[in-house]
Amino acid sequence: MPILKNAKKALRVSKRKTDRNKVAKSKTKTAIDKVKKSPTMELLSGAYSAIDKAAKRNLMHANKAARLKNQLSKLVKPGKVEKKVAPKKAAKKSTPKKASTAKKKVTKKVAKK
Repeated sequence: MPILKNAKKALRVSKRKTDRNKVAKSKTKTAIDKVKKSPTMELLSGAYSAIDKAAKRNLMHANKAARLKNQLSKLVKPGKVEKKVAPKKAAKKSTPKKASTAKKKVTKKVAKK
């Protein structure tokens, strides 16, 4: 056990971070496993999100994250990739902007030698 005050605090902090990291790692692993069992676009996007968050928090290297995402994307077959297109909403009527009445002329002054 640590004796110094700052070492005690460092131990407390590292325990908190360890607990947080375990949760994030397990979420990432379960998301990856779900995609491997039944590859769908919804699960793939959830796994991408979990992997990106883990890489951002330095729980895994960026190259490992890219490699995992590549492996998972190969599992989802191109025939299954269907983008759900939401029905288009009525476009808002835009009000015309007021045109500027006067434009300023900018002239450069040449310095004499």
